[in-house]
Amino acid sequence: MSLAQFTALTADSPVSATAGQERSVTANPADRNSATSLQNEFITLMVAQVQNQDPLNPLDGTEYVSQLAQFSQVQSTENMAQVMQNSMVLLDNMQVLSTAGLVGQTVFVNTNEVELGSGPQHGKLELAHASNMVTLTITDEYGQETSLPLGAHGQGDVDFAIDPQALGLKPGKYTVSVNVDKGQGQPVMLMAGEVSQVRVPSNGGATLVNVAGVGSVPFYQISQFGA
Repeated sequence: MSLAQFTALTADSPVSATAGQERSVTANPADRNSATSLQNEFITLMVAQVQNQDPLNPLDGTEYVSQLAQFSQVQSTENMAQVMQNSMVLLDNMQVLSTAGLVGQTVFVNTNEVELGSGPQHGKLELAHASNMVTLTITDEYGQETSLPLGAHGQGDVDFAIDPQALGLKPGKYTVSVNVDKGQGQPVMLMAGEVSQVRVPSNGGATLVNVAGVGSVPFYQISQFGA
């Protein structure tokens, strides 16, 4: 009847080794929430249960295999999230580097606001349809309007230049609108200017580009590079 006396399972030597392993796992509380740490702790507990199981009623290993598969899936998800985060950081750095190379270059910005100085402000319109009359209306900060007829144009790009001296416009901020044939939608307006500065906001927002005659605009408002 020696089997009846086999009751002191907790006194076997593997228990002390398991306790030491459990202490080594709990010695790093900062990593307890990671999938790798949880998986290691689960394996430690599983080994302890296997070493101290009842020989007459062994444990079913199917559940352990299923739980290990779940831990592996969680770990793979964490690794994928980390890779995506690193890729986003890399893309941001590449955008900053590419934007910094625009200093001194001419770009076209999708905007209808300009800052007129002493020289002409160049730009272009993107006409979706031909129009018998294309006219720019330049409005200052006080609501005073000045018209600049561009004549008839077919479908496509229409280049223009706003000369403050020829139109009698003082330096300042202006809003430009377009009048075309009745029934047509508003054409896309692009203002040209040279990039003088690139600034990366400290709050992590979009890179800002300072364009002459346009002002400081987000990088994504640039529609064309080069004259």
